[in-house]
Amino acid sequence: MSGTVTNNIFGVSGLVVAAAGGLEWQAVVVPPTTGRTFAVTVANPGAGNRYYIDAVLQATVNLTEGFTYIFDQSDSSNSGHPLRFSTTSNGSHGGGSEYTTGVTTSGTPGSGGAYTQIVVAADAPTLYYYCTAHSNMGGQANTVVSYVPVSSGKGYWINTTSDAATIKLPSSAEVGDQLIFGDYARTWATNAITIDSNGLNFQGSPDTYTVDYDTNGQAINIVYSGATKGWTPVSDIVTAFEPVAPPTQKGIFAYGNNGSSPYFVSMSNLVNSSGVIATDVTGVGTARYFLASSSYGGDKALFAFGANAGKLNIRNLVNNSGVIASDASGAGTARGALAAANYGGDKGIFGYGQAGGYVSLSNLVSNSGVVASDTTGVGTARGAIAACSYGEDLAIFGYGEPPRTAITNKVSNLGVIATDTTGVGTARNNPGAVSYGGDKGMFAYGSTGSSSSLKNLVSNTGVVSADVTGVGTARESLGATAYGGDKAVFAYGLTSSVQSMSNLVSNSGVIAADVTGVGTARYGPSAVGFSYSA
Repeated sequence: MSGTVTNNIFGVSGLVVAAAGGLEWQAVVVPPTTGRTFAVTVANPGAGNRYYIDAVLQATVNLTEGFTYIFDQSDSSNSGHPLRFSTTSNGSHGGGSEYTTGVTTSGTPGSGGAYTQIVVAADAPTLYYYCTAHSNMGGQANTVVSYVPVSSGKGYWINTTSDAATIKLPSSAEVGDQLIFGDYARTWATNAITIDSNGLNFQGSPDTYTVDYDTNGQAINIVYSGATKGWTPVSDIVTAFEPVAPPTQKGIFAYGNNGSSPYFVSMSNLVNSSGVIATDVTGVGTARYFLASSSYGGDKALFAFGANAGKLNIRNLVNNSGVIASDASGAGTARGALAAANYGGDKGIFGYGQAGGYVSLSNLVSNSGVVASDTTGVGTARGAIAACSYGEDLAIFGYGEPPRTAITNKVSNLGVIATDTTGVGTARNNPGAVSYGGDKGMFAYGSTGSSSSLKNLVSNTGVVSADVTGVGTARESLGATAYGGDKAVFAYGLTSSVQSMSNLVSNSGVIAADVTGVGTARYGPSAVGFSYSA
């Protein structure tokens, strides 16, 4: 048989043929799905003021789930016309209400830097943009899925020339069900495909894990083998990659020093999958500062070590709902001013710090949250250091004192710390560090002798970039966590006084301007991601 096929949002069109074995084949062209900035202007085409999106009158726009879109209202024509979203055509003028999930605003429309931003939530409804002050100005914003849906018993040529793609397998299957995928344009090495097993196992691993295929010219033949092993590759040219834990979606800031007696606090502040920091939650565990934290087990976390009147080696586990447990006995040398990061996909490592003197010890964390005893350190002993993950299962420690330095130490996916790498960027202590973009990281802020807002990006191969001029209030001793899978947020810290402001980080590593702080101002907190669920 032959004909034309349309496959969901992908605008898939192409020849459909019956192949040997009875499989029907479809061509799937994956369009660009990355976020973008829309230029918003206002003009009167003859029936009253209307929004123009990228110079198109009341343009219908497509917004892909999981991506960030900015509606730039800095043009002077936007004065008096705040753009917002609703699930109802014409918004509040049409009897609806404002839609706020994932939406943030900045500045005054018509002034420099003004915008409305939306991070499109999973399963978001069809939206409409509208002016809060005037009727009939807006248009439609379609929200579209970011995956390729497929059906058993078919083959798919996946063309990823323009972008990577996630393939969502059927939610139910019978033994013997078959699917084949082929790299149509030999571009999977540039734009890989990710298999989402949609509630079923894949090679014996649960749906919380993903499998990427990133070899040019690859073809994948998978058959459903039953509930235990689930979908199993019959052939994939090369062996299927080991399942990789998905990124965390939420974060938590906890502990710190509020700058006034009794100084040390144990309250926490949750961060949702849109980067919104919640108000204070009454603390659990010993009040302290200059501790560290890491995720473990994929979607859980722990805080450990730190200082108050003395150095500590206690730990506090965090479940995948963000609840902090009471103190548990720690392992290893009590110390503060250390750092921690995730490695190996589901484990953590704590390293360096101050324990009377500066040390280069490390302590590994298992995927069940058990902190191991000290491992003799590698690299220069130092404290006031930061760490983050990169490249999916690797980590890096960087900067610190004494004296202030920019050296870094990479961590393998087995938790082995490498020798010193000559520093890049301005030497400083007490920076923050966080992963972003799924496989990259950054160091930012810290003290060079005075508070700084510099940042240094870390590539997915662990290469630290030169200084980038900072954004936001210069400060030190702040915390940072990933959220929303591929974004991050810095918050709190110390300048001449304690701070509570925050700065969001996009999935391309751009730090946004200050956002008015939420929660108790403090310095020396720690922050970490948790939860697979948005």
